[in-house]
Amino acid sequence: MSRPVDVGELRVGGYMMIDGEPCRIVDIAKSKPGKHGAAKARIVAIGVFDNQKRQFVKPVDGSAEIPIIDKRPGQIFAVNPSGVQIMDLETYEYIDAQFPEEEDLKEKLVAGAEIEYWKILGKIKISRVK
Repeated sequence: MSRPVDVGELRVGGYMMIDGEPCRIVDIAKSKPGKHGAAKARIVAIGVFDNQKRQFVKPVDGSAEIPIIDKRPGQIFAVNPSGVQIMDLETYEYIDAQFPEEEDLKEKLVAGAEIEYWKILGKIKISRVK
């Protein structure tokens, strides 16, 4: 799920949807309004799940989508060759997730470790080990 906002309200370090993929904003460049046009924002963002660099150009008063990020506590139940099985500490349901891209985070994933994971658009991303 996502919600609409004005492009002028977006900030570096925030999140937005580009081509249906949630992305973290790393750079925003705003141009001044010209004689015949509105001010435009050029946004560079990196995908949360695929780490791809994406660019987005739109008028500052245009609208953009922000993903709703559900940050939840969990505990690693099992580490499999294909991924990790997580138990949500609030609802006690089991969820399968892929290994994170970061090597230092991947090394800390052992059975019984408490983590924080993000649920964005039905996808799961392990963000940190507590």
